[in-house]
Amino acid sequence: MNKNEIKARIEFLRNELEYHSRKYYVEDAPEISDFEYDKMLRELEILEAENPEFYSPLSPTARVGGAAIEGFSEVYHSVKMESLQDAFSFDELRDFDKRVKAVGECTYVTEHKIDGLSVSLEYRNGEFVRGSTRGDGVVGEDVSENIKTIATVPLRLTEPIDFLEVRGEVYMPRASFITLNEQREEAGEPLFANPRNAAAGSLRQLDPKIAAERKLDIFVFNIQQLEGAKVKTHIEGLKLLKRLGFKTILNEKSFNSIDEAISEIESIGENRGELPFDIDGSVIKVNELSMRELLGSTSKYPKWAIAYKFPAERKETKIEKIAVQVGRTGVITPLAYLEPVRIAGSTVSRATLHNYDYIVEKDIKIGDTVIIEKAGDIIPAVVEVVKDKRDGSEISFQMPEACPECGAEVVRLDGEAAYKCTGISCPAQRKRNIIHFVSKGAMDIDGLGPAVIEQLLENKLIESAADLYFLEKDKIAALEKMGEKSAENLLNALEKSKQNELSRVITALGIRHIGEKAAKVLAERYKSMDALITAEESELTQIDEIGPIMAKSITEFFSSEQNLSFIERLKLAGVSMDNVPESSLDKRFEGTTFVLTGTLERYTRSEASAIIEQFGGKTSSSVSKKTSYVLAGKEAGSKLDKANSLGVTVISEAEFEEMTK
Repeated sequence: MNKNEIKARIEFLRNELEYHSRKYYVEDAPEISDFEYDKMLRELEILEAENPEFYSPLSPTARVGGAAIEGFSEVYHSVKMESLQDAFSFDELRDFDKRVKAVGECTYVTEHKIDGLSVSLEYRNGEFVRGSTRGDGVVGEDVSENIKTIATVPLRLTEPIDFLEVRGEVYMPRASFITLNEQREEAGEPLFANPRNAAAGSLRQLDPKIAAERKLDIFVFNIQQLEGAKVKTHIEGLKLLKRLGFKTILNEKSFNSIDEAISEIESIGENRGELPFDIDGSVIKVNELSMRELLGSTSKYPKWAIAYKFPAERKETKIEKIAVQVGRTGVITPLAYLEPVRIAGSTVSRATLHNYDYIVEKDIKIGDTVIIEKAGDIIPAVVEVVKDKRDGSEISFQMPEACPECGAEVVRLDGEAAYKCTGISCPAQRKRNIIHFVSKGAMDIDGLGPAVIEQLLENKLIESAADLYFLEKDKIAALEKMGEKSAENLLNALEKSKQNELSRVITALGIRHIGEKAAKVLAERYKSMDALITAEESELTQIDEIGPIMAKSITEFFSSEQNLSFIERLKLAGVSMDNVPESSLDKRFEGTTFVLTGTLERYTRSEASAIIEQFGGKTSSSVSKKTSYVLAGKEAGSKLDKANSLGVTVISEAEFEEMTK
């Protein structure tokens, strides 16, 4: 194809993908299969990569997330993004109605109050130009790159409206929230408390690729500014937005009286448990836009709308027993088994008790009659004991001293409420521990992703990470999507990893509080795993970079027979336990701090950071007078400007390479 044909093909694919994306995500009426859609998207990605002169920030390929940014710039909202006045009773809604009707007659509309993060989307000539957070209502943050990763945000409208600013609520569907927390638990990362927190955290990621992975969604619910079209009512506005390609909750009914609107709110509340997303209330709005102008706003709220907040639904039931479950990070959580009770649209038979301190604080006992509610309408929790119904048969609960899964010692983490299993081979933690063991910062074994590890465990080919080194080629090849070549590559990667530096092996053990930097310090100080195993806590605390908590964690880890057996099995497999290269003892960067900025071509940021740390230097995320060097790649931004203003030495990749020879 010549350039004109290529350009035409790119435009055709973009238009087709936008159309089918809208049919799938917004209208819920797909016309082609996922395979056909993915095939077109792949073709477009190849054509755009080969022909960068036809780049467009509005291409469907932008939804996978672009390069990471260094920070969010401020956005001043020309139309204030107001918050809503809350009402907690129907009487307050009737008072609202009296204030409105004192100005004039109107009709009302009701909406679900989505529990997410409010944003503004701006379009010029039908094309997306900016997305920003609400902030304080006057000043927000530009999160355009993250907004573009949301499949239900149209990058081009179906009609070329001169200018349009809309307000919407970014949220995380419940299914996405559950999946995200499962992934974070496997990786040993803190869990999000609820979908709203997860959505807010995802939208403010500096790396749009992370935002893209989080599967956010949006409902658009209001027109802030409109040029090139006219609407007279809120319902007309929502119909226009739907026609332009936005995802809305369009309730076409309007209500002449506040009691009719209240009846609709009650219906929304009764059915909220069946929704695939969280709501924390319902909104009543004046339908007529001319009436809204007459009513105006207070210094905080519009006078033409009010939010009714649903009370958390509570039910009484009885605790039949309290058991513990071991999470994938080893944290042991008490769980209440209940007499089944229906609440917020589902039947509940279990509820989290969070931790032992929570049980003591609430004075919860086995056999108690309790009040439960669904926190955020998702996670059932025991909130109160009905002590008047105790008859003396109730039994106090104690946390186990040994892990119910593997028998290893259970310890309470210093300064925390959590109890944790200390076993490295604990079945409940097995998958998470193996994923960490093979990860890039640890043993760095190619070809061992979570899916392959899951297959190895399911087929009982391994029980711990040490078993990886005893795998047989034919059994690996027999796994789904593996084969002879993949099996051979995996065995080669495992063999290569046996000669990893000691610091990597220490990192791979997953000792609590011991990350890559601390592992390097320990490797350089002790030179062998045997020497580290016998180190005393008081001795470890004498090392500058090792504090008392880290020292205690190290000695506790090596006091476990299960963990020592794991290390012996690694030795048996031939994994080196004393590989400390001379180069890692070169301290040429000792006392220096580097800041990395822009896009590096010769290294990834993690590779450059590893080299700096290998030579005794440190890296920082921000530039200050204490910064020694700023390593600047292409499109370096505000950090480069700050370095120049402070007189900090700026070096190129070529100069950095010379410094590390």
